[in-house]
Amino acid sequence: MLNWDDYHKEESTGDAAVAAKAAAAQQVAESPAAEESPAPVPAAETMEDTTSVAAPSDAVAAAAKAIEEMDVAPGLEELEMGAARVSVDEKAMINCRADLNQLVPFKYDWAWQKYLDGCANHWMPQEINMTADVATWKSSDGLTEDERRIVKRSLGYFSTADSLVANNLVLGIYRLITNPECRQYLLRQAFEEAIHTHAYQYCIESLSMDEGEIFNMYREVPSVAKKATWSLSHTHHLSDPNFKTGTTEADQTLLRNLIGFYAVTEGIFFYCGFTQILSMGRRNKMTGVAEQFQYILRDESMHLNFGIDVINQIKLENPHLWTDEFKQEVIQMILEGTQLEIEYARDTMPRGVLGMNAATMEEYLHFIANRRLSQLGLPEQFPGAKNPFPWMSEIMDLRKEKNFFETRVIEYQTGGALSWD
Repeated sequence: MLNWDDYHKEESTGDAAVAAKAAAAQQVAESPAAEESPAPVPAAETMEDTTSVAAPSDAVAAAAKAIEEMDVAPGLEELEMGAARVSVDEKAMINCRADLNQLVPFKYDWAWQKYLDGCANHWMPQEINMTADVATWKSSDGLTEDERRIVKRSLGYFSTADSLVANNLVLGIYRLITNPECRQYLLRQAFEEAIHTHAYQYCIESLSMDEGEIFNMYREVPSVAKKATWSLSHTHHLSDPNFKTGTTEADQTLLRNLIGFYAVTEGIFFYCGFTQILSMGRRNKMTGVAEQFQYILRDESMHLNFGIDVINQIKLENPHLWTDEFKQEVIQMILEGTQLEIEYARDTMPRGVLGMNAATMEEYLHFIANRRLSQLGLPEQFPGAKNPFPWMSEIMDLRKEKNFFETRVIEYQTGGALSWD
């Protein structure tokens, strides 16, 4: 393989050879014999010159011929589909045949507004200083064993959960949602999921954790594995390239998968871990990790609200899908997800910690389940459940400017970059 020095050397050698040939030709031209008959050109040189000139001409001719013979029939249907300007009435959340490349006119203004809000909330993990967290994590008395367990479990679940979420977005939901302004937000959401995975990796690296242990936790720890398994089994159609909508059965399958994805995975499975880490931050422990979880929670709250709006819009446009039998199935899904998150809370908090315990978390998850059911137009299943952590609602309404200009740092250090005596 040539490096740049070899390249320039070879080029310079070539220039010298050309110059030498030119000098020789000049000398021959000035000699008397040259006037009588031209010097013969070597055959190899003639062939080389002919090839170098003819090749581009052949390529251009081939391209022109290909265009001339092009069969436009395969693309006619798509072209005719988008031949006219799109009207709002032609747009639909699923099974839409209007041109998806025309963003406007908007039918769902709320989707475009969520896209704009997501862009306004942009952040990056390295903007958050992890130095204090590293010191706390390295200190023998910085955290209790129960608190360390919570940090590891949270990073273990979320580090792979957001990757699974991103896979569903990119491989399925974007393809199956047939509305351009919603797709615009889905692109933003996919990018935010990448930022979240980046944030977990940044925390894991900064704290010098065993990466294999943390990233493979969704296969090794039962309470984490059960949530991952449930999510995969209730959303697997989204990433199936052969899955298509257009029939009542298929459309219900999509709706079922969207509910499993948004209402349960993002709407229930994230809340125990978020509450635990943010409670830690409120006690001035692991404040860097907690701040990143604040921004992630704000993003995920918007993802959830977007998903609920999409689900309800599909119900509105396709009322035949929302049968009594289907409603009961959805209630069962919400209850299953709630029970799995309660089991996760019991596993991560065998004793009281951070001003909470498994019992208060169970009440909170009952409150969350009622919220999800109500958002979907279904009856609450836990009468009287209240929110024991009202401060969580305040954190969800976090304004980016409030913290970033107070905690932004110029230089960043991860655990591997710090020296310890």
